[in-house]
Amino acid sequence: MKNKRFSRFALLLLAGLLVFAGTHQAQSRRANNKTPELAGNSPAALGFSPERLERLHEVLQREVDRKELAGIVTILSRHGKVVEERTYGKKNLASGAPMTKDTIFRIYSMTKPVTGVAMMILYEEGKWHPSDPISKYIPEFAHLRVFKGVDQNGNMILEDPVHPPTMKELMTHTAGFTYGIFGNTPVDKMYLDRKVWQSQSLQEMIDKLAKIPLLYQPGTRWVYSLSMDIQGYIIQKLSGQSLPDFMQQHIFGPLGMKDTGFFVPPEKRSRFATLYSPDKQGQLVMDPTAWGAPTDFATKPTMPSGGGGLVSTAQDYLRFAQMLLNGGELDGVRILAPATVKLMTSNHLSAQLMTGEYSIGSAVIRPGLGWGYDCAVYTDPLRANNVVGQGTFFWSGAADTWFWIDPTNDLIFVGMTQRMLGPGWPNVEALSQPLVYQALVNPRM
Repeated sequence: MKNKRFSRFALLLLAGLLVFAGTHQAQSRRANNKTPELAGNSPAALGFSPERLERLHEVLQREVDRKELAGIVTILSRHGKVVEERTYGKKNLASGAPMTKDTIFRIYSMTKPVTGVAMMILYEEGKWHPSDPISKYIPEFAHLRVFKGVDQNGNMILEDPVHPPTMKELMTHTAGFTYGIFGNTPVDKMYLDRKVWQSQSLQEMIDKLAKIPLLYQPGTRWVYSLSMDIQGYIIQKLSGQSLPDFMQQHIFGPLGMKDTGFFVPPEKRSRFATLYSPDKQGQLVMDPTAWGAPTDFATKPTMPSGGGGLVSTAQDYLRFAQMLLNGGELDGVRILAPATVKLMTSNHLSAQLMTGEYSIGSAVIRPGLGWGYDCAVYTDPLRANNVVGQGTFFWSGAADTWFWIDPTNDLIFVGMTQRMLGPGWPNVEALSQPLVYQALVNPRM
């Protein structure tokens, strides 16, 4: 009898402990769902060594001192609190205007995860499914052919797709599209000759792409592509809104991303960082165009780019990242369900594609590093020779902006500068990651 009473007491005690633990975890999650706190936090209280963090600052300052970069803004956040926020150098070398925390940057391909979130919002509304053929939403793509090679006269040999490219393949750069500017195949040349990038509307872009063959059989390769721009068209078609209006109503407005959009209005121009590229002597010079497109972002675009059209601030992007880290919610505003965020930020590539054969810039799809829906994902960081936590997802932009979200360590890093990628550019993402994690000396805190 005594043993039975003891057993009941032990069960009650265990139940109480579980309830307490669950309540504590829920309170922690609710705390993290608030706006990231931007000041007054102790790095040590968030698991970081202040002394070791100085190594990160020394390296980033070194790149500015060497005139490899004009200026940088970084934010490191953990447990929904900003560990530190730093600025380095100038936003304009000619005027000497210092880099400020509210500087606005061209984030280029960091637009892609934002487009991914917009797509997932529509997914949650039942408006598309990953297994759907793209042609279900873009009938112009119903008769796409596939490039097979060239004959002895140099003419393109075309074949039918083994299966119609799907929405999943569109979301993962495996549908058969390309960019045109990174390859030298006859298909890439057609993208350039037909000025797909210079289309005056998303509909014009679609009409051009419908007459260009796919570069490869859907699902058989990973090639960085215009897929997210195609998604921008689908977002407009499924929502009945322009891409800028949809993102403003469903993402930027609800998240309080007050400086994010597709152009910089007159009242904010003084906060817009200058874009640089190196000249033949390696000196930074202003870059008025990038791949033939103007870089002033002074007016609303007629073809808003879901692949690279946004401007933003580090603080705005932190809010976007924190929403994803929180499982789709920030400040009590829910953008996505946790399961949807998990679907978006999990790897969807087969092992046959994660071999190191496919890459863009310094990002190599390899064992341990795959691709989710519109973002890269570490499935096994150690195998990929990286120190980030399991499940870290990330991407970067052509002007050397970068971010990563580490759910294992409950950590976010956002970095922004404005130098177009090319020979001699400093890979700030690769520089910053080991320096952040060597300073995380108490990861269990």
